[in-house]
Amino acid sequence: MMKPWIKRGAFALALLAVATAVAVQYARQNPKEEEPKFRTASIDQGAITQVVLATGTLQPVITVNVGTQVSGTVLERRADFNDRVSKGQILLRLDPANLQARLRQTRAQLAANEAALVLARATFERNQKLVVEGFISALTLDQGRREVDAALANVELGRAQVEAAQTDLDNSVIRSPIDGVVIRRNTDVGQTVAASFQTPDLYLLARDLRQMVIQTNVSEADVGLIQAGQRVNFTVDAYPEREFEGTVQQFRLNSASNQGVVTYTIIVDVANPQELLKPGMTAQTRIVVSSKPRVTRLPTAALRFRPDDDSLKAKGAGAPASAASAGVAVDEKARADDDGVLNATRSGAKLYRVYTVGEKQVPKLHEVTIGIANTRFTELISSDLKAGDEVITRSAEAPGKK
Repeated sequence: MMKPWIKRGAFALALLAVATAVAVQYARQNPKEEEPKFRTASIDQGAITQVVLATGTLQPVITVNVGTQVSGTVLERRADFNDRVSKGQILLRLDPANLQARLRQTRAQLAANEAALVLARATFERNQKLVVEGFISALTLDQGRREVDAALANVELGRAQVEAAQTDLDNSVIRSPIDGVVIRRNTDVGQTVAASFQTPDLYLLARDLRQMVIQTNVSEADVGLIQAGQRVNFTVDAYPEREFEGTVQQFRLNSASNQGVVTYTIIVDVANPQELLKPGMTAQTRIVVSSKPRVTRLPTAALRFRPDDDSLKAKGAGAPASAASAGVAVDEKARADDDGVLNATRSGAKLYRVYTVGEKQVPKLHEVTIGIANTRFTELISSDLKAGDEVITRSAEAPGKK
C-alpha cells in the first residue's frame, strides 16, 4: 500500500502537468500580439491648399528721391519726417545770395550786349548811306554787317545766361514733385549741399501709403507655379495674430543668384487703407498657387517613408501592388539608385512609392500618381489605394526608446 505522501506528490505532479498543457494550448490559440513596427495614417478626403512660402519687404508703390541741381547752404526747412506734403509745396530753401549775385551779373552783361547791338546797327545803317555816296568801300559795309550779327549773338547768349541764372535761383527753393508723405529726410538747417558731381539726396517721398507692395524672392523651383492674380496671405511681426491679404501683381524675369541659389522677384499688391503696414516691414508670405475643396488625400509623410534593408529583403516586399494590375513594366535596375521618384511613368505622370503594412508586418509597395501637395497632405490621383486605407508614415520607435 502506497504511503500517503507519495500519493500527494503524484497528485501534485499530475495537476502541474494538466495546468502546463492547458497553458500551452491557450497560448497556441491566443498568440500574443506582435509589437507594431510602423506608424500609419489614413487616406481620407478633404481640402488641399498648395502654397509657396517666401519672405519679402513692404514698400510704397511709388517713391521719389528729391534732390537739388544747385549747391548751397540750407537756409530754411519746411518739411520733416512723416509730414504729408502736396505737389509744389516748399520743402526747404537754400541760401540764394550767390545765385542772386550771379543773376544780377548776367543781367548786366545782357544790358551791355544789347547796347553793343544798338551801336552796331546804327553804324551799319550809316555805312549803308556812305557806300551809296561812295565814301566807304563795300568791304567796310560787310564788316559792319558782321559786327551786327556778332552783337545779335551776344544778346542771345546773354539772354540764355540770364535764364540759366534765374532757373538756378528758382531751384534754390526745393518743392515737392508729388502728393505724398516724407519717408526720409537727409538735411538740416545750416548744412551745405554740393551738386557738383551728383545730385544730393535731400528727401525720400512716398506717393500714397494706403496702397503698398511686397517685393519678395521666390526660388526657381517654385516660379512655375506663380501667376499674376494669385491670392497672397502674409503676416508681419508688428501684428503677429493678424493675417493680411494681397495679390500677385508681377513676376519679374530678371533673376538673381546668391551662392548658387537662383531666385526671381515677385511683386505683390497690398491694400493698406488704415496705414497699419509701414515701409520696410518684413512680410512672411504664403502665395496660394492652387486649392481644391475636396479630393482624396494622402499623408505627405507617406511619400518620404522608405523601409530599411531588412524589410525590403522580406519575401514579397518589393513587388508593387499596382504594377501588375496596371500592366506597368518596372525597371528594377533603374530603381536601384532611385531617390523616391520612379523612372516609370503612367500616362505621362511620374510614379511615387508608398507602403502599407502587409502580412507579418512586411511593407507592401504601392505606386501612386499625385497632384497638388502641402506639408500635411498630397492629392492622390491614381492608385489601387482608396480613402480609409492605412499607409506607413514612419517606422515605430523601439520599445523604451524615446
